[in-house]
Amino acid sequence: MQVSVLTGPKEIRLESRPVPTPAADEVLVQVTAVGVCGSDAHYYREGRIGDHVVNGPLVLGHEAAGIVVAVGSAVADTRIGQRVSIEPQRPDPTSSQSRAGRYNLCPAMEFFATPPIDGALAEYVLIQSVFAHSIPDEISDEAAALFEPLSVGIASAQKARVTAGSSVLITGAGPVGLVTAQVARAFGATEVIVSDIDESRRSNASRFGATRVVDPAVVDVRDLQVDAFIDASGAPRAVVDGIHAVRPAGTVVLVGMGASDYVLPISLIQNRELVLTGVFRYANTWPIARELVLAGLVDLDSMVTARFDLAGVEDALNADTVSGSIKAVVIPGFTKEHYA
Repeated sequence: MQVSVLTGPKEIRLESRPVPTPAADEVLVQVTAVGVCGSDAHYYREGRIGDHVVNGPLVLGHEAAGIVVAVGSAVADTRIGQRVSIEPQRPDPTSSQSRAGRYNLCPAMEFFATPPIDGALAEYVLIQSVFAHSIPDEISDEAAALFEPLSVGIASAQKARVTAGSSVLITGAGPVGLVTAQVARAFGATEVIVSDIDESRRSNASRFGATRVVDPAVVDVRDLQVDAFIDASGAPRAVVDGIHAVRPAGTVVLVGMGASDYVLPISLIQNRELVLTGVFRYANTWPIARELVLAGLVDLDSMVTARFDLAGVEDALNADTVSGSIKAVVIPGFTKEHYA
């Protein structure tokens, strides 16, 4: 099979590798679509994200969908031929976090495209059968691949306690900010304010869930009064200003990855009794993602702005520098005629 491999900073090579054989609890998935995440681009350009350092060849890509083509001995062969969305993680089911239902926090987690675990930019991948979620024909391969960022949005809205009538501020209108805005609306929020310094991104937010968009260089975000604040930017200034916008007893959820440390308004958090938490991936979100997309409450297909084949992964990783880009998708065997 063909595999796209990161061999060093800004070095991508197409390699031929044997098709893997599934273990007893695994399925072999023929990959049909892989979304490109900001973390993929960061590993490509910098060779690391925080403590996660690329020390050898690495296959990127953790937003993936495909078709089950083979199964392990403990998996029913009726799964062969199923279209699936891949939840790209393998926790230790015996860890205390997994047993508590928080398998995303398992300290022994093996996560696609997090060194040294290879990801999905290949023609075939293995995944435990329980993390290969079947999808109906009404959902496209591309949308199924984007269940992964959608799951981040779902986890964020759940942590923010978004419910009917909520008002929510989201800072950062990248892909995660856009899916989070859509999820907030689907969860019943009646006011979804999205803040971003980039005009084109604010325009995207208006299309994908926002009831109002603001330019933080023009509007003082601190003057907004909301029940919940979700940061999808990772920018220290956005985080601090967003915290000031939250009403007493409200919730702050930090999603964006930016600076490791910065000063927070502790007295304000104490005096308003704000709940401040982070989001690290997700757990038990794929069934919710499927229902939101099927119901038409979340539009993932329209977020795809560029498509590439495995030989074009380097261009896909740089697609975020192109004006108007939202989400690039890599499709093994891609042909422009198919999408004309």
